[in-house]
Amino acid sequence: MPTQHEPRREPQQDPRQDGPGHAQRHRGRRLVQLYTGLALYGASSALLVRAGLGLEPWNVLHQGLAELTGLTIGVVSIVVGAVVLLLWIPLRQRPGLGTVSNVFVVGIAMDATLALVPQAHTMAVRIPLLAAGIVLNGAATGLYIAARFGPGPRDGLMTGLHRRTGRSLRLMRTAVEVAVLATGFALGGTVGVGTLLYALCIGPLAQFFLRVFAVPSESGSTVVAAGPSKRAILPG
Repeated sequence: MPTQHEPRREPQQDPRQDGPGHAQRHRGRRLVQLYTGLALYGASSALLVRAGLGLEPWNVLHQGLAELTGLTIGVVSIVVGAVVLLLWIPLRQRPGLGTVSNVFVVGIAMDATLALVPQAHTMAVRIPLLAAGIVLNGAATGLYIAARFGPGPRDGLMTGLHRRTGRSLRLMRTAVEVAVLATGFALGGTVGVGTLLYALCIGPLAQFFLRVFAVPSESGSTVVAAGPSKRAILPG
Protein backbone atom coordinates (compact mmCIF):
# COMPACT_ATOMS: atom_id res chain seq x y z
CA MET A 1 0.00 0.00 0.00
CA PRO A 2 1.26 3.52 -0.69
CA THR A 3 2.51 5.48 2.33
CA GLN A 4 2.17 9.18 2.98
CA HIS A 5 5.50 9.66 1.27
CA GLU A 6 4.53 7.52 -1.73
CA PRO A 7 1.62 9.12 -3.62
CA ARG A 8 -0.68 6.76 -5.48
CA ARG A 9 0.29 6.35 -9.12
CA GLU A 10 -2.52 6.21 -11.63
CA PRO A 11 -2.07 3.76 -14.51
CA GLN A 12 -0.72 5.44 -17.62
CA GLN A 13 -2.53 4.93 -20.90
CA ASP A 14 -0.37 4.06 -23.87
CA PRO A 15 -0.37 7.25 -25.96
CA ARG A 16 -0.38 5.15 -29.12
CA GLN A 17 -3.82 3.79 -28.21
CA ASP A 18 -5.77 7.03 -28.66
CA GLY A 19 -9.13 5.65 -29.73
CA PRO A 20 -10.39 6.17 -33.28
CA GLY A 21 -7.14 7.79 -34.44
CA HIS A 22 -5.11 4.77 -33.45
CA ALA A 23 -7.62 2.40 -35.06
CA GLN A 24 -7.46 4.34 -38.34
CA ARG A 25 -3.68 4.31 -38.41
CA HIS A 26 -3.69 0.60 -37.62
CA ARG A 27 -6.08 -0.16 -40.47
CA GLY A 28 -4.12 2.17 -42.74
CA ARG A 29 -0.93 0.22 -42.15
CA ARG A 30 -2.70 -3.04 -42.89
CA LEU A 31 -4.12 -1.64 -46.14
CA VAL A 32 -0.68 -0.46 -47.23
CA GLN A 33 0.72 -3.92 -46.50
CA LEU A 34 -2.14 -5.59 -48.37
CA TYR A 35 -1.77 -3.67 -51.61
CA THR A 36 2.02 -3.50 -51.48
CA GLY A 37 2.13 -7.26 -50.97
CA LEU A 38 -0.28 -7.96 -53.82
CA ALA A 39 1.56 -5.64 -56.21
CA LEU A 40 4.92 -7.17 -55.32
CA TYR A 41 3.48 -10.65 -55.72
CA GLY A 42 2.47 -9.80 -59.28
CA ALA A 43 5.87 -8.25 -59.94
CA SER A 44 7.70 -11.28 -58.56
CA SER A 45 5.65 -13.61 -60.75
CA ALA A 46 6.60 -11.51 -63.77
CA LEU A 47 10.29 -11.87 -62.89
CA LEU A 48 9.86 -15.64 -62.85
CA VAL A 49 8.22 -15.48 -66.27
CA ARG A 50 11.10 -13.43 -67.65
CA ALA A 51 13.65 -15.83 -66.12
CA GLY A 52 12.08 -18.64 -68.15
CA LEU A 53 13.31 -21.37 -65.81
CA GLY A 54 9.98 -22.53 -64.41
CA LEU A 55 6.95 -21.00 -62.71
CA GLU A 56 4.90 -21.72 -59.62
CA PRO A 57 1.99 -24.12 -60.33
CA TRP A 58 -0.84 -21.62 -60.78
CA ASN A 59 1.22 -19.43 -63.11
CA VAL A 60 2.16 -22.48 -65.16
CA LEU A 61 -1.59 -22.82 -65.73
CA HIS A 62 -2.00 -19.08 -66.40
CA GLN A 63 0.87 -19.12 -68.90
CA GLY A 64 -0.53 -22.18 -70.66
CA LEU A 65 -3.97 -20.58 -70.94
CA ALA A 66 -2.39 -17.35 -72.16
CA GLU A 67 -0.64 -19.30 -74.94
CA LEU A 68 -3.93 -20.95 -75.83
CA THR A 69 -6.14 -17.85 -75.79
CA GLY A 70 -3.78 -15.07 -76.84
CA LEU A 71 -4.60 -13.07 -73.71
CA THR A 72 -1.87 -11.70 -71.48
CA ILE A 73 -0.90 -13.84 -68.51
CA GLY A 74 -2.08 -11.10 -66.15
CA VAL A 75 -5.55 -11.03 -67.70
CA VAL A 76 -5.72 -14.83 -67.55
CA SER A 77 -4.74 -14.64 -63.87
CA ILE A 78 -7.64 -12.26 -63.23
CA VAL A 79 -10.13 -14.46 -65.11
CA VAL A 80 -8.99 -17.64 -63.36
CA GLY A 81 -9.08 -15.88 -59.99
CA ALA A 82 -12.67 -14.78 -60.62
CA VAL A 83 -13.71 -18.29 -61.66
CA VAL A 84 -12.06 -19.81 -58.59
CA LEU A 85 -13.83 -17.24 -56.42
CA LEU A 86 -17.17 -18.45 -57.82
CA LEU A 87 -16.27 -21.92 -56.57
CA TRP A 88 -16.31 -20.48 -53.04
CA ILE A 89 -20.12 -20.30 -53.19
CA PRO A 90 -20.83 -24.06 -52.89
CA LEU A 91 -17.92 -24.33 -50.44
CA ARG A 92 -19.55 -21.62 -48.27
CA GLN A 93 -16.39 -19.56 -48.09
CA ARG A 94 -16.64 -15.83 -47.33
CA PRO A 95 -14.29 -13.52 -49.25
CA GLY A 96 -12.60 -10.56 -47.62
CA LEU A 97 -11.21 -7.33 -49.02
CA GLY A 98 -7.89 -9.07 -49.63
CA THR A 99 -9.62 -11.85 -51.54
CA VAL A 100 -11.34 -9.57 -54.03
CA SER A 101 -8.32 -7.26 -54.33
CA ASN A 102 -6.10 -10.26 -55.02
CA VAL A 103 -8.08 -11.16 -58.13
CA PHE A 104 -7.30 -7.84 -59.81
CA VAL A 105 -4.13 -6.36 -58.30
CA VAL A 106 -1.83 -9.35 -58.86
CA GLY A 107 -2.75 -9.69 -62.54
CA ILE A 108 -2.47 -5.96 -63.23
CA ALA A 109 0.91 -5.74 -61.48
CA MET A 110 2.13 -8.79 -63.36
CA ASP A 111 1.31 -7.38 -66.79
CA ALA A 112 2.74 -3.98 -65.85
CA THR A 113 6.04 -5.55 -64.77
CA LEU A 114 6.23 -7.72 -67.89
CA ALA A 115 5.83 -4.56 -69.98
CA LEU A 116 8.83 -3.00 -68.22
CA VAL A 117 11.20 -5.98 -67.88
CA PRO A 118 12.55 -7.41 -71.15
CA GLN A 119 12.94 -11.11 -71.85
CA ALA A 120 16.23 -12.52 -70.54
CA HIS A 121 18.34 -14.57 -72.96
CA THR A 122 21.45 -15.53 -71.01
CA MET A 123 21.87 -17.56 -67.84
CA ALA A 124 23.87 -14.69 -66.34
CA VAL A 125 20.61 -12.71 -66.31
CA ARG A 126 18.02 -15.48 -65.98
CA ILE A 127 19.43 -17.01 -62.79
CA PRO A 128 19.48 -13.68 -60.84
CA LEU A 129 15.95 -12.97 -62.12
CA LEU A 130 14.82 -16.36 -60.82
CA ALA A 131 16.43 -15.79 -57.41
CA ALA A 132 15.02 -12.27 -57.14
CA GLY A 133 11.56 -13.48 -58.14
CA ILE A 134 11.48 -16.22 -55.50
CA VAL A 135 12.75 -14.00 -52.67
CA LEU A 136 10.43 -11.14 -53.64
CA ASN A 137 7.53 -13.59 -53.81
CA GLY A 138 8.27 -14.71 -50.25
CA ALA A 139 8.37 -11.11 -49.04
CA ALA A 140 5.14 -10.30 -50.89
CA THR A 141 3.45 -13.34 -49.36
CA GLY A 142 4.48 -12.25 -45.87
CA LEU A 143 3.20 -8.71 -46.45
CA TYR A 144 -0.13 -9.84 -47.85
CA ILE A 145 -0.98 -12.56 -45.34
CA ALA A 146 0.19 -10.53 -42.32
CA ALA A 147 -2.26 -7.77 -43.29
CA ARG A 148 -5.12 -10.18 -42.41
CA PHE A 149 -7.71 -9.09 -44.97
CA GLY A 150 -8.71 -12.60 -46.03
CA PRO A 151 -7.09 -15.36 -48.10
CA GLY A 152 -6.56 -15.28 -51.83
CA PRO A 153 -9.16 -17.04 -53.99
CA ARG A 154 -6.90 -20.06 -54.61
CA ASP A 155 -6.02 -20.33 -50.91
CA GLY A 156 -9.70 -20.26 -50.03
CA LEU A 157 -10.45 -22.98 -52.55
CA MET A 158 -7.98 -25.28 -50.81
CA THR A 159 -9.17 -24.49 -47.30
CA GLY A 160 -12.80 -24.82 -48.43
CA LEU A 161 -12.14 -28.25 -49.90
CA HIS A 162 -10.40 -29.19 -46.67
CA ARG A 163 -13.47 -28.27 -44.61
CA ARG A 164 -16.01 -29.85 -46.95
CA THR A 165 -14.18 -33.15 -47.54
CA GLY A 166 -12.58 -33.60 -44.13
CA ARG A 167 -9.28 -34.41 -45.85
CA SER A 168 -6.07 -32.78 -44.67
CA LEU A 169 -5.18 -29.32 -45.94
CA ARG A 170 -1.82 -30.66 -47.08
CA LEU A 171 -3.55 -33.31 -49.21
CA MET A 172 -6.01 -30.83 -50.69
CA ARG A 173 -3.29 -28.35 -51.54
CA THR A 174 -1.09 -31.03 -53.08
CA ALA A 175 -3.94 -32.48 -55.14
CA VAL A 176 -5.07 -29.08 -56.45
CA GLU A 177 -1.58 -27.84 -57.29
CA VAL A 178 -0.52 -31.09 -58.99
CA ALA A 179 -3.66 -30.94 -61.14
CA VAL A 180 -3.05 -27.27 -61.92
CA LEU A 181 0.61 -27.87 -62.73
CA ALA A 182 -0.12 -30.84 -65.00
CA THR A 183 -2.85 -28.96 -66.86
CA GLY A 184 -0.67 -25.88 -67.31
CA PHE A 185 2.26 -27.94 -68.54
CA ALA A 186 0.03 -29.73 -71.06
CA LEU A 187 -1.07 -26.32 -72.35
CA GLY A 188 2.50 -25.09 -72.79
CA GLY A 189 3.30 -23.49 -69.43
CA THR A 190 6.94 -23.45 -68.31
CA VAL A 191 7.98 -26.11 -65.79
CA GLY A 192 11.63 -26.35 -64.84
CA VAL A 193 14.23 -25.97 -62.13
CA GLY A 194 12.55 -22.74 -61.05
CA THR A 195 9.37 -24.65 -60.26
CA LEU A 196 11.29 -26.99 -57.97
CA LEU A 197 13.29 -24.21 -56.30
CA TYR A 198 10.10 -22.24 -55.72
CA ALA A 199 8.45 -25.25 -54.06
CA LEU A 200 11.46 -25.77 -51.78
CA CYS A 201 12.08 -22.13 -50.85
CA ILE A 202 8.69 -20.42 -50.65
CA GLY A 203 7.60 -22.03 -47.36
CA PRO A 204 10.63 -20.96 -45.29
CA LEU A 205 10.74 -17.55 -46.99
CA ALA A 206 7.05 -16.89 -46.36
CA GLN A 207 7.33 -17.96 -42.72
CA PHE A 208 10.31 -15.64 -42.21
CA PHE A 209 8.61 -12.64 -43.81
CA LEU A 210 5.35 -13.29 -41.96
CA ARG A 211 7.27 -12.57 -38.76
CA VAL A 212 9.12 -9.60 -40.25
CA PHE A 213 5.89 -7.93 -41.38
CA ALA A 214 3.63 -9.00 -38.48
CA VAL A 215 1.17 -6.20 -37.68
CA PRO A 216 0.61 -5.34 -34.00
CA SER A 217 -3.02 -5.66 -32.99
CA GLU A 218 -4.95 -2.59 -31.90
CA SER A 219 -4.22 -3.57 -28.29
CA GLY A 220 -0.50 -3.37 -29.02
CA SER A 221 0.32 -7.08 -29.09
CA THR A 222 1.95 -8.54 -32.17
CA VAL A 223 -0.16 -10.82 -34.32
CA VAL A 224 1.56 -13.24 -36.66
CA ALA A 225 -0.60 -14.79 -39.33
CA ALA A 226 -0.74 -18.54 -39.44
CA GLY A 227 2.25 -20.00 -41.21
CA PRO A 228 2.45 -22.34 -44.16
CA SER A 229 1.79 -25.41 -42.05
CA LYS A 230 -1.67 -24.10 -41.15
CA ARG A 231 -2.82 -22.60 -44.41
CA ALA A 232 -1.92 -22.23 -48.04
CA ILE A 233 0.78 -19.61 -48.33
CA LEU A 234 0.20 -18.46 -51.86
CA PRO A 235 -2.00 -15.37 -52.21
CA GLY A 236 -2.51 -16.30 -55.80
